[in-house]
Amino acid sequence: MAGETVITVVGNLTADPELRYTQNGLPVANFTIASTPRNFDRQANEWKDGEALFLRASVWREFAEHVAGSLTKGSRVIATGRLKQRSYQDREGNNRTAIELEVDEIGPSLRYATAQVTRAASGGGNFGGGQGGAGSGAPQARPQVQQDEPWATPGSSAPDAWSAPGAYGDDTPF
Repeated sequence: MAGETVITVVGNLTADPELRYTQNGLPVANFTIASTPRNFDRQANEWKDGEALFLRASVWREFAEHVAGSLTKGSRVIATGRLKQRSYQDREGNNRTAIELEVDEIGPSLRYATAQVTRAASGGGNFGGGQGGAGSGAPQARPQVQQDEPWATPGSSAPDAWSAPGAYGDDTPF
């Protein structure tokens, strides 16, 4: 989107994602990512933590349920999304401003861990990447999954084109 501030943050979740539902039944997961820079102090010959950044983040719809079911407190994640500014009044009547991340993509960092990815069964939703569409909240048309797709069902017996030796030449395809 033009004019939006898109950032990528690497950090750890400070708590399990909190999954809630709006009055209209839309799922939303809220969580905080703590990103702490580390610098090597040559004089002390050790690594030192810098000032931590705590960034509130949210994801919506089916994406929220995937995040809540996959990530837990302490998980190191890589998240990219759009910064949003929200103004409000606190209980004492003071004007406040909050900067939050509306997450477009998030996943575990594999720097210090491994992960097993499982394709979620689709329950409809927005397949265009991103989280909005027309904003009507109406379910999108669900694409038909062909049974010959190896990712359509676990343990599919469809042939694996990548494992067939010599199936393709070394010539440039263009």
